[in-house]
Amino acid sequence: MRLILLGPPGAGKGTQSQRLMQRFNIPQLSTGDMLRAAVKAQTPVGIEAQKIMSQGGLVSDDIVIGLISDRIEQADAAHGFILDGFPRTVAQAKALDVILAQKHKELDAVIELRVDEAALLARMEERVRQTIAAGQAVRSDDNPESFRLRLEAYREMTAPVAAFYAELGSLHVVDGMAPIDDVSAQIDAFLKAKAST
Repeated sequence: MRLILLGPPGAGKGTQSQRLMQRFNIPQLSTGDMLRAAVKAQTPVGIEAQKIMSQGGLVSDDIVIGLISDRIEQADAAHGFILDGFPRTVAQAKALDVILAQKHKELDAVIELRVDEAALLARMEERVRQTIAAGQAVRSDDNPESFRLRLEAYREMTAPVAAFYAELGSLHVVDGMAPIDDVSAQIDAFLKAKAST
């Protein structure tokens, strides 16, 4: 099962990825985790990425795509994977199509968790209140201003990826505002229906 999960920050992609990983016994591929691992292992890509990141720059599409290409060849991804946080742009989505075609693989589904941004903001504020009430530290990016900036970046860069896959007829939209179990049930129902066609 090769899946892409799309949706803005706070939409629940991480939660749903964890459930899908367990259900299908496939890894979630996070470009951030892959970059950190490559830097730590001092691979050629990691060394190049470290230079860019240490200067505060964004790692190029070529580096990220190279990481993805290498990662999907690893044994644990032989039966599939979940991409969350990639592709971030239409250019990355097109590059992913090329990589998969070269490896004689294809995506099984692109699932977008569609959410109401105002409700997401309220959800994030509630999470901060609960974290503080529990006496825990609040993440530095868990504040309304950072969250709005992350949403804006998502709208500008990543929302067009959903439109790209919709044009190809491969986008399935799920109501991300539903309770977690209901979102999982929507995804499961879609994947079962897809598998039986």
